[in-house]
Amino acid sequence: MAEKDNLIQSIKTAVGNVIVGKERTIDLLTAAFLCGGHVLLEDVPGTGKTLLAKTLAKAVDLDFQRIQFTPDLMPSDITGLNYYNQKEGEFVFRKGPVFTNILLADEINRATPRTQSALLECMEERQVTLDGETRKLEEPFFVIATENPIETGGTYPLPEAQLDRFLVHLSMGLPDLEEEVRILERFEKDNPLEKAEPVCRKEDILSLRQSLEEVYVHPALMRYMASVAQASREQEGVLCGISPRGSLALLRISRAYAMGKGRMYIVPEDIKETAVSVMAHRLILSQRRGGTAAAERMARKILEEVPVPTEDWKR
Repeated sequence: MAEKDNLIQSIKTAVGNVIVGKERTIDLLTAAFLCGGHVLLEDVPGTGKTLLAKTLAKAVDLDFQRIQFTPDLMPSDITGLNYYNQKEGEFVFRKGPVFTNILLADEINRATPRTQSALLECMEERQVTLDGETRKLEEPFFVIATENPIETGGTYPLPEAQLDRFLVHLSMGLPDLEEEVRILERFEKDNPLEKAEPVCRKEDILSLRQSLEEVYVHPALMRYMASVAQASREQEGVLCGISPRGSLALLRISRAYAMGKGRMYIVPEDIKETAVSVMAHRLILSQRRGGTAAAERMARKILEEVPVPTEDWKR
């Protein structure tokens, strides 16, 4: 376990050497990456969303691609296309940027729903089907999508089916005074991303993912997560609670979060620390006002109302 813990801490440290503060965001991002989920980052411009994605890719020495989503972006600009090669006299497949390990879908809500949906199969089934032929994406495959919550002109809100594909919804948040001073000092003369070195290989990440199955989950905590899901469906003010996919997402990231804290078993705090980020973007409120903040308040309310079991959480 010590070797796994050191590896995870090395990844977090490598990211933290570039990103100032935001320890909780880094913890949740790393946990989502380790358990094979995808992340939706929603924040105002200039908070470091793109830098965070690039730093993670560099820390783990994986292929990285960025797609700038725009209204004229086509599905083939994401997945690739078959074109006729006159020299060879046959159709040839040209891979799109989705054939990578870490994909940054920048300002995903600026593309049309048709183009947004091109990512659905990639995110859920790790494959691309084009002209009747299915091509598998290489593991690990991790999508970080960004949105700007304050600029809605010319955007297309993500439908619930697309939102449900994201394991967690995170926000970088603006820095406090001390963090902003550290940002100015760190980036005053050069960009620390350019000096960042990888701390692990692709094989290490795949090995960590396999180890997640060994993280023990007490039956009482299984029931607790199911109770939270049930409560979200019965809560007043909620039209639609989280689905079984959301419950499974909570289980997966709780395991990864626990391993990131140096444990091979889950405790209730792991669930509470991750649940809001898993639940909020999946809740459909009857009063569709308040956006993300209202959904997060509702998620916290649900967690406060569901009794937390008390057991010995080790095997």
